[in-house]
This record gives sequence, C-alpha cells and structure tokens, in this order.
Amino acid sequence: MAATLYLIPVALGDSAWPHYLPQASRDIACTLHHFAVENAKSARAELKRIGHPLPLRELAIEQLPEKPSAADVERLLAPLRDGHDLGVMSEAGCPGVADPGALLVRRAHELGISVRPLVGPSSLLLALMASGLDGQRFAFHGYLPAREPERSSRIAELERESQKCSQTQLFIETPYRNAALFDALLANCRPPTLLCVASDLSLPTETVVTRSVADWRQTQRPDLDKRPTVFLLLA
Repeated sequence: MAATLYLIPVALGDSAWPHYLPQASRDIACTLHHFAVENAKSARAELKRIGHPLPLRELAIEQLPEKPSAADVERLLAPLRDGHDLGVMSEAGCPGVADPGALLVRRAHELGISVRPLVGPSSLLLALMASGLDGQRFAFHGYLPAREPERSSRIAELERESQKCSQTQLFIETPYRNAALFDALLANCRPPTLLCVASDLSLPTETVVTRSVADWRQTQRPDLDKRPTVFLLLA
C-alpha cells in the first residue's frame, strides 16, 4: 500500500489527551514510527502523553529547520518514498496552519502522496467559534508588528479592512507581549469595534470574552501574562 502523510493535531497546553484528541486520531498517531515535527522536544512530550506504545528512542523524530530548504523537505519526506507512513506535528494545535509543516504537505501533493488531516484542536477555529463574531468572512494575520508606530498602523489597517469587508480579523502575539498588544488595540480601535480575547483555549483556565472597545476601556484589563491568546476584531 502507498504511504500516507498524516497531520497530527496536538494539545494547546498541558492537558490530558482525551480532552482534546479523539480516540481515532490518537490510535493512528500511535501506529506511526516516523515523524517530522516543528519541535522535537515538544513532539516527544506529546507522544509520551498520548501513550505511544514504542519507546521514544525507537521512533524516528526529525525536526524541521527554522527555514526549511527544498533539500530539507525532500529529506524529511524520505520515509514516505520508502513506504512508511509519516506524521507531521506542530508545536501546538494543527500542523500546516500558521506552521512550517505546510511546506511538507505542499510537496507531498506535488509527489502524489496521500495527505490525511486528523481531528484535533485549532486555537483559531475555537476562538472564532466562541467569539460570536462573523464566522462567514474571516482572515488570520499571524503576528502583528511588535514595535510602534508600525503596530498601531497595522491595527488601523485591519480595522478599516474589517469594516469594508464585514470580515473578522484574527491575530496572535508572543504571550509576554499580549498586554502591550491589548493596550494598543484599545488605543487605536474605534469604540464600536468588537474585540474578542480568547486565552488558554481547551485548558481549565480558558477564558473567552467579547466586548466593544468602548466597554473594554471601562473594565479591568484581562490577565494575559504568559497565556497563549487569540485576538479577534470586527468593525
């Protein structure tokens, strides 16, 4: 049988696998011996957490370079050419979404290799589902600029685009800069704009709150320190 490239979702935080990964996805992951991963240490911890039956030292776990070259992609996909199924794992959430694993998936399609995504958590979709904002038209923009005035300019641009297209804008930030981004959003967005802050999704400490910018300005700032957070706005 031809080999398959499996896209394996992983936990968004330190939680037990039954809370985020369906049994069928776990069962498939536990049959694989070859993995291409964003972070080898995180992948090993995840495979241990889901109870992979083999000792970790017997698994072939290859880490993607920070900037994979074409040669890197070919090397990582080599097990598929030898007839072995291969699992792709990101550091958190779903591989291929805001993740370098997309390069492997694209090349697999070019080679005619079967690609199978498995069911698991996506922080972006979980946040959008829980936000109450427009789920018909939305866009993910990754990280906004970390410095001013570029950050404020980008926020204003996204707000204008949201209003023009009735589009929910999603973006993220390095957890230790969450508070600075939140303050920049309140400073630059118009009062009626809706802002959702979704933190620690799928964890016991999960919080998802949507308010207008005007209301956010009148309430206590949320605790965002070192908490993985998705920000969403709709003008």
